[in-house]
Amino acid sequence: MRILLLIGLLLFQLHAKSLFSNDDQEASSIYIGSLKDLMIATQKTRGLTNSYLNGNTAAQLLVYGTRKEMKEAIGKMESTTLAEDPVINSRAVSISKALIKLNQKAFKQKPSKIFGEYTQQIEEILMLAQTVSQRSSKTSNACAKEASKIMMISMLPLTEYVGQLRGFGSGLAAKGKVKKSDKEKISLLSYEIKTLHKDIQKELSSLMSQYHGKLPKSLHSDVKRIDTSIEKYLSLTDKLIKDPKSVAPDIYFDEGTAVITNIIKVYDTVNKAILENSKGWF
Repeated sequence: MRILLLIGLLLFQLHAKSLFSNDDQEASSIYIGSLKDLMIATQKTRGLTNSYLNGNTAAQLLVYGTRKEMKEAIGKMESTTLAEDPVINSRAVSISKALIKLNQKAFKQKPSKIFGEYTQQIEEILMLAQTVSQRSSKTSNACAKEASKIMMISMLPLTEYVGQLRGFGSGLAAKGKVKKSDKEKISLLSYEIKTLHKDIQKELSSLMSQYHGKLPKSLHSDVKRIDTSIEKYLSLTDKLIKDPKSVAPDIYFDEGTAVITNIIKVYDTVNKAILENSKGWF
């Protein structure tokens, strides 16, 4: 009798999973993860290409590796049902074609020009992220809807501002000089980082409060790690502005990478929760 009861309970759970699962939300989660991978790979490609064009020949092989990561991310995006959305597909295809052309001519351009062109494509990726958040929310539940909005609208742009500051600041540290225009650019990037960070703190706090049962407990400490790393990085940036020769370029770059890594860890954790949520167990 007990065995029959256990079998019946298992069958009920499997039926409930099938009944309440959300295939569209699952596809959205996979797409969101791949879009993030494309963003990070493009940022890496931009930085390494810039480094190579400025004389670091060792960066060339690394560039080929990050280009491969870009291609793989695009392939995963194209394999999901979300790619069938005409608006999303149109923008994604446009970005894909532009990046292919950009990669083909990158080593023949001036560093500043190619850095700007990669940055422009990253902005297009961010616009695609906003479109994905808006259009995928139609079939997602409340938790996934709110979480993806935070990830697409706030977290991805934050990685980009940190990425720009990382590349620009490490270059100034290498030169050992900071002009007035450089200080203005750093101040603007720092302001954007502070503003977005404050927004993310509020948004994640609200998300964790509302849906604590659907998010891992480790998320609290991971979010605090973002806070600490950003505070440390902006403090190092202040030091860079005052005395650029006192900051090693490699250290400045690595500290920026640490911030991005912490943001992506939270991004991946939240996206994993969206994916699990789509299976119908909650």
